[in-house]
Amino acid sequence: MTPPPAELNASPTAPINLVATRPPWSQTFSSLKIRNYRIFASANLLAVIALWMQRVAQDWVVLELSGSVTAVGITVFMQFLPSLLLMPLGGILADRYSKRLILMISQGAAGVLATLMAVLALTGNLQVWHIYVIAFVLGLVVVADQPARQVFVNELVGPRQLRNAISLNSSIFQMGGMIGPAVSGVLIMAVGGGWAFAANALACTITVISLCLIRSSELVKMPPVQRAKGQLMEGVRYVLRKPTIFWPAMMAAVFAVFGLSLAVLLAAYANNVFDAGAGGYGLLNTLVALGALCGAIASTRFATLRLRGVMAAAGSYGVVLMIASLAPNMVTFGAVMVVAGFASLLFLTSANQLVQMSTNVRIRGRVMSLYIMVLMGGQALGGPLMGWLAEHWGVQWATVVAGGMPALAAVVIGLVLAKRGQLTLQINLRSAKKPVFIVPKTS
Repeated sequence: MTPPPAELNASPTAPINLVATRPPWSQTFSSLKIRNYRIFASANLLAVIALWMQRVAQDWVVLELSGSVTAVGITVFMQFLPSLLLMPLGGILADRYSKRLILMISQGAAGVLATLMAVLALTGNLQVWHIYVIAFVLGLVVVADQPARQVFVNELVGPRQLRNAISLNSSIFQMGGMIGPAVSGVLIMAVGGGWAFAANALACTITVISLCLIRSSELVKMPPVQRAKGQLMEGVRYVLRKPTIFWPAMMAAVFAVFGLSLAVLLAAYANNVFDAGAGGYGLLNTLVALGALCGAIASTRFATLRLRGVMAAAGSYGVVLMIASLAPNMVTFGAVMVVAGFASLLFLTSANQLVQMSTNVRIRGRVMSLYIMVLMGGQALGGPLMGWLAEHWGVQWATVVAGGMPALAAVVIGLVLAKRGQLTLQINLRSAKKPVFIVPKTS
């Protein structure tokens, strides 16, 4: 098959081969019918619950040991700094080598780090600088893990079920976000955060075992990309010339710096505003995840992905955060956080789907690594920034900034797209020959 004109300037890659349908409600979880994905998703749910437990415990331990919201932001910075600097290398690894093997190695390393943190915490020797160092090394692991994880989903389910699987991955992440923080909050109050770290170490082990159980013969494998000069810049050029990748990435950059530092702000609200302690912090995280789970499930119902829809979801999230800054009590604030979680996941999931479905499978690892670099690297900058703002301006004003900037960016990008008549990826359910195509935006 001859590549479409937009692909000709890149090195040889396989043509996009996507078949997307809008299933009835009974098919909302259709990708789980595939054995390999079912195994992967089941282990991933346990892993995500444990990961959320570790994140909440880590942030709370730092806050207890230091008494500083800025210190919590620095922890976020240390964890996401490698993504900001090195994530494209992870994309090259994902395109060149076995995604399954990369995930096994990265999850094994994450398990070792969680074990180390658990031992230090349970023996009473954990200090803030330990958490900084371990968070940084874990960030290095994420550089290899995330691009491979994103691309591996396509190998598990194939292009026909890709959108559904992406949405279910988001749902799984948010289910973990509902359960993990609540469990972690109880553990912290009952026995301390060390057992949350131990639970994550066990979950990483289970993930490695599950990857061993996946049948290689049933994977939809793409041939590895051969080593060559200029592969990273090839990915950059690809992103720059495709509107359905470039604009979601630009929005994700602003969203990550300001909007995705919400965990830092929630710690400040729980500790300084509502005096709710670790249990309240876990509850607020759970409420955000509850809304996000609903948003992830709702994203499975969209048959058409449009740039304007992605921008509208990001802008809505920003507006909701600004409203949250006015909440007079924790009940009202918690209710608004459910809505914030819904809007956040609508943006994150639809942007992820749009980027993946717009990307040629042979270059997808590099493209996704650049997208993840923006998304996670932005948090490295945003964590300390929002922590500093919360300490010096007050958490309410920091929340206004956290919401106002994504809302403003969504408006500006929306105006640019409207002026340029930018492109949109559409899905025609009535056409078997050309179910996915890119057309000028008409409205």
